[in-house]
Amino acid sequence: MSIRVDPSLSGELIAGINTNQQQLNVDLQELSTGKSVNSLGDNPAVVAALVGNDTETAQVDQFQSNISSLQGLLQVGDSTMSSVVNLMTQAISLGVEGANGTLSNTDRQAIASQMSGILQQMLGLANTTYQGNYIFAGTDDQTAPFTADPTATDGVQYNGNTDVNSVQLSNGQSMAVNVPGSQIFQNASGDVFGALNQMITALQSGTGIDTANTALENAFNTINAQRVFYGNGGAELNTVTSFLSQEKVELSTQQTNLIGADVGQVASDYSQSEVQQEALFAASGKILGEPTLFDYLPS
Repeated sequence: MSIRVDPSLSGELIAGINTNQQQLNVDLQELSTGKSVNSLGDNPAVVAALVGNDTETAQVDQFQSNISSLQGLLQVGDSTMSSVVNLMTQAISLGVEGANGTLSNTDRQAIASQMSGILQQMLGLANTTYQGNYIFAGTDDQTAPFTADPTATDGVQYNGNTDVNSVQLSNGQSMAVNVPGSQIFQNASGDVFGALNQMITALQSGTGIDTANTALENAFNTINAQRVFYGNGGAELNTVTSFLSQEKVELSTQQTNLIGADVGQVASDYSQSEVQQEALFAASGKILGEPTLFDYLPS
């Protein structure tokens, strides 16, 4: 006697086996990657959110890179300005010494020579570079901003410009990264090069030393005021860096929430699907009268 098999029943079994196998494959992929979304078809809405998350993360990475470079620039600028202040302190001390009426002409000439050395050191500091760029040249940072020029009013020619570069630190926030050298060293409120040259001339001639000392003090005060830019800039960068670090953590958490798989739950689902698949294979063997994998196992 032959056994008639309902063709719809066998079709349902095969479809069930295929569906269950697909779920097994999905669960296995989630377990191996730790992600609940591994392709666009898994969840288009989540994938779209993930693309947005990746874009924001890339922006934060770029902002952090900008800040890292800027921190180095500001550190060099602040260190240079510290050296400038030290030189001006030495110049003022020498100027006070030169104003002593008991000094001989030879003594004043010796002090003038020391002052000339300070002027040369100051010129070198004013032409400081960072990563191949002159930091006090405005935006014309491939040109040495200062050169000695006896025909210039203060004895030094400025070759840079008065423009300012800026760098984006975060969305909607940017920061100036330089102060033009003319504003620092040739400020109308206190011209560093002019004051030094004035003192050298006064010492060499023996006249106008007190006036030259006043010019040095004005230049010293102006330098200190300009130096604040670099100190404040460093503090601002520290604040933005903390903000970006927190934003990076939040974006990472968001990404995990979007695609992170619940490994415990997926493992449980996978185990259940395996049991179900074994049951489907066993049922198909009995209904279709065909051997199953279990028939080849030793008893």
